[in-house]
Amino acid sequence: MSAIVLFDGVCNFCNGSVNFIIEHDKADYFRFAPLQSEIGQNLLEKHGIDKFETDSVIVIEDEKAYTHSTAALRVARKLDGIWSFFYIFRFVPAFIRDFAYKLFAKYRYKLFGRQDACMMPTPEIRARFLG
Repeated sequence: MSAIVLFDGVCNFCNGSVNFIIEHDKADYFRFAPLQSEIGQNLLEKHGIDKFETDSVIVIEDEKAYTHSTAALRVARKLDGIWSFFYIFRFVPAFIRDFAYKLFAKYRYKLFGRQDACMMPTPEIRARFLG
């Protein structure tokens, strides 16, 4: 069993986050696909997610899609070490978590920059990417 992380493939912060997840996911639970890819677009459509409303990270787990801060917390709960502790923030009301998440997401390009194209995974981690 695994979960899929859809991410903004041109966002430097998102690409760094994917690398962080891979490094802290020793169980190889997560698979990855850029939102801009054909697979990413198909999964957005399948789950009825507006690509203009949600453009950062989406987690698909057990055929259910999670967005915004809930997606980030779903990732955290499966990471090794202290990172799984952050799942405790699920008890903070979603409207508060999502406000902070959306504010950060809005400025992520200004803070971390963006690329002209989606990242190309190294051969060592290529198997974790869909498509």
